[in-house]
Amino acid sequence: EWTMKTSIVFLLCLSVFPGFSQGRVVREDETGFAECNVFFPGRVPPEGFTEPFHVKICQQYNKEPRFATLYSTKDKIPLYSAFKFTKPAQSEEENWLVEPQIDDPENDLHEMVREVDIGGTVANLGANQALTADYMGSGYERGLLNPSLLNEEDFQVATYTLTNAVPLSPALSKSWHRDIGKVVEQALIPHCSKMDHLYLLAGAIPSSVRVKGKVSVPESLWLAACCDAPEGWSLGLVKKISDENSLEDLTVRELEKQLLPGVHLFKGNCREDKKSQEKREAVLQAVSQIRSGQQVETSDNQETKDSSWVRRVAGIIATPFIKLLELLIYIFVELVKFVFYFLWLVVKRVVGTVLDGVYSLWNGMVSYLKAVSMVLISIPYDVGRVIINIFLGFLQIVRDVLSLTYRILSIPVGFILHLAAFPYYSICAIPSVLKDMATGIGGTFSLVIDATAAVLHGFYYLAGHIVKRFVPKGSSDD
Repeated sequence: EWTMKTSIVFLLCLSVFPGFSQGRVVREDETGFAECNVFFPGRVPPEGFTEPFHVKICQQYNKEPRFATLYSTKDKIPLYSAFKFTKPAQSEEENWLVEPQIDDPENDLHEMVREVDIGGTVANLGANQALTADYMGSGYERGLLNPSLLNEEDFQVATYTLTNAVPLSPALSKSWHRDIGKVVEQALIPHCSKMDHLYLLAGAIPSSVRVKGKVSVPESLWLAACCDAPEGWSLGLVKKISDENSLEDLTVRELEKQLLPGVHLFKGNCREDKKSQEKREAVLQAVSQIRSGQQVETSDNQETKDSSWVRRVAGIIATPFIKLLELLIYIFVELVKFVFYFLWLVVKRVVGTVLDGVYSLWNGMVSYLKAVSMVLISIPYDVGRVIINIFLGFLQIVRDVLSLTYRILSIPVGFILHLAAFPYYSICAIPSVLKDMATGIGGTFSLVIDATAAVLHGFYYLAGHIVKRFVPKGSSDD
């Protein structure tokens, strides 16, 4: 919480400074790092970093190139920053910056700007790069690969960009900058005949550990130095994250094997042949003296600590009492926490009961008002329905009366009509009856004639059959 408040205050303080740093993401069709190729021997950047999420950035300030950075949008940290030793600055002004075009390539901001000044002008801000919020409350600092202490004041402002920072513990960040500063100033610069020909690459190897699931914590930090002079030499240094006091020296080729396959860091006169061995040995001896100086300093501190044995004995004697006091304080704190927790439960239960009662009362009132409203609303409906039913009943009675009247009146009318129509139907039926009688008599006479003819034909047929059966047949002539 303290770190978050401090960071917020720090960001608010930054808003009063008008300065800004310029930088731009190098397009794919440009060679290397464009104007920032001057920070590589022979103007040739390292080879082998070819992943699609590797972004080249030419870090600029006041429209002048200051250093080059290869940034990983996957790990949200720089893989290396290339720079030259200029002049140590006496003061440091932390004014953290971001690169808008890493997250929003279509943005019109072609310059690296302060994060607090961006607002909502950059789409997807933080999608491909780390932001200050990713470090707040995490226990990690924004450790600079290109240390600001190795740059003069005009260059120094440009180093405070989040594209040049990796998550480091405060102790490790301090150790890294201290070691790099001593190595560069005391071992590298004195053994390079031309200071402006000393090229430096400071890098980080990402790990699977991520801050807030986003920014990769480096597995180790490394420095590659190249003196691109007639008597050139190169050197590599590695610091393990797990040991802040470690500083391993190795050749550049050995360092390249620890990076991605196919990586080549330097070109030009940064060779590793026999002619450069003497120079390299002198540099290694200076590095060894720096390490020895650290050990001597540690030994001196140890002797100072040993000289205070009286305080140690006093501390040993006081330890049980301190532990007892800590135990009492712990018991008191736990007791206070228990009392507050008990009071909280009581208050919670009482407040809960009251709220439940109020809630039940409210529900009852709402239900009552709802029922009364429904009854009041239903009264006009019921009255209307009764009136309609009365009207429909009246219409039904009228219809029944009319139907009954019609039926009563229809009885004599029908009888009179049938009586009047009887003579008509009787007289008109006489011709039809006579016709039917004539037809019947004619049919009877015809039936008698047909029956007589059929009987005669039958007798004739029977006689012929008997004659054929019993009279012998004659000749054909007969």
